[in-house]
Amino acid sequence: MNGARGARERLVVIGGDAAGMSAASQARRLKGPDELEIVAFERGHFTSYSACGIPYWVSGDVPERDRLIARTPEEHRARDIDLRLRTEVTELDLDRGRVRARDVDSGAESWTSYDKLVIATGAQPIRPDLPGMDAPGVHGVQTLDDGQALLDTLARTSGRRAVVVGAGYIGVEMAEAMIKRGYEVTVVNRSREPMATLDPDMGRLVHEAMEGLGITMVNDAEVTALLTGDDGRVRAVATEDAEHPADVVVLGIGVRPETALARAAGLPLGEHGGLLTDRSMRVRGQEEVWAGGDCVEVLDLVSGQQRHIPLGTHANKHGQVIGANVGGGYATFPGVVGTAVSKVCDLEIARTGLREKDARRVGLRFETVTVESTSRAGYYPDASPMTVKMLAEVRTGRLLGVQIVGREGAGKRVDIAAVALTAGMTVDQMTALDLGYAPPFSPVWDPVLVAARKAAGRIRGTG
Repeated sequence: MNGARGARERLVVIGGDAAGMSAASQARRLKGPDELEIVAFERGHFTSYSACGIPYWVSGDVPERDRLIARTPEEHRARDIDLRLRTEVTELDLDRGRVRARDVDSGAESWTSYDKLVIATGAQPIRPDLPGMDAPGVHGVQTLDDGQALLDTLARTSGRRAVVVGAGYIGVEMAEAMIKRGYEVTVVNRSREPMATLDPDMGRLVHEAMEGLGITMVNDAEVTALLTGDDGRVRAVATEDAEHPADVVVLGIGVRPETALARAAGLPLGEHGGLLTDRSMRVRGQEEVWAGGDCVEVLDLVSGQQRHIPLGTHANKHGQVIGANVGGGYATFPGVVGTAVSKVCDLEIARTGLREKDARRVGLRFETVTVESTSRAGYYPDASPMTVKMLAEVRTGRLLGVQIVGREGAGKRVDIAAVALTAGMTVDQMTALDLGYAPPFSPVWDPVLVAARKAAGRIRGTG
């Protein structure tokens, strides 16, 4: 392939958001245009944006869409990256080293050859195959285009009833966004409690806070259909035993890896449907194909299992690793511990490591402790309550996971646990951590360390 272009290689990137454009940008830092040609395909209108910020744009907390864009297409092109918007890759030809792409607007198709390929196709929102799922007024919120479509619907809709289907991160954040926009909000959730990334006892705290905001929670409910009116627009969400009126429906059910292209090309996928890579983010069994972002599975450092964890933090790191390796350097991505943080109004929600059911699934014996504490010294003004739950392995005392629910100052405390998990620390070792203390910031014993002390005592008590 190099013969037609002299010594210059061509890198083709599929996907123009965090992982793909981070890879392209890092490769460009290491190799100039005379050494490496970079062609990037993106089927949407935008590049390098924060999908995590969409709920805050919808709510009005972020006033302008463009504030979510880290780097525009024009900025990428100014760095000699041939970025082709509204162009969808429809086929991979691994044997001949080329991709088929289709112009979304004109339908025109063409092949582009590559020497190195990066697959960063992201994830797709889960849309159950139910009646009415494609009706006007039903929205996912995966991309900036999705967010704009939802805002356009809200501007045209006179009714003020919103139903959010699903109560994970996106569902909870979108419920808050719709409350801020003055809607009556119902959340329909198939799980026992919202935030299934938490154990149910911690999810219950989120449930109570959401109801305190005026959100109607419908848990343990399976959606059977989206009902439409005479005009074809959505009018209600139906479950087995009720109908919930809706002028707009937001889907927050979750996402799955977007790997249809990879599957059709015979690339290796894991049990969660994501691409499998080595530590350099090279697709297993392929010399010149890399993958990163929400379309891949990653190693969970706590359980030792492969997981699909779609987060922008991981995607950007994957892109940096891929770009370094494609550009002639060397980098690896060791894995994750599953850290995430969110909020619903002033309630902060955080977790890292394993939940109880995760630990059971991989055969770990563990103890759990839950402590109630405060964000600051109890006597200091505006100290707010927080609940910390901790899991530790019975035989070794190794920290397995932490969940935190509380008000101001609660969420980012999970980073203490994330570092401890990455380092493989025991709960006993954690009690000696030299954390910062002053009454405005923490009690003398930080809540995470209080939980570690209690867990260490429990482990000693079990022998």
